[in-house]
Amino acid sequence: MALHLSDLGGEAAVSEAEKSLIRRAATLTVELERMEERFATDGEADAEGLDLYSRTAGNLRRLLEATGLQRRHRDVTPDLRHYIEGTAA
Repeated sequence: MALHLSDLGGEAAVSEAEKSLIRRAATLTVELERMEERFATDGEADAEGLDLYSRTAGNLRRLLEATGLQRRHRDVTPDLRHYIEGTAA
């Protein structure tokens, strides 16, 4: 979740609705990774598991599209007062 929030410019730049979508996206990401591990361990995926994986991946894509798939740049340049105070210290 922290990585997705960072991509969107940080927690302060994200609405509560976006945070909600990001929580769901993070949950789906973890579950997809668990399925991938099971597929790898078993050496194959059954039709039902593959169908669930495919539908879950599609839902994840839609959630990520809703929040934006590209990174938002966050301005980390300190203002002049903070820069001078930091240099003096």
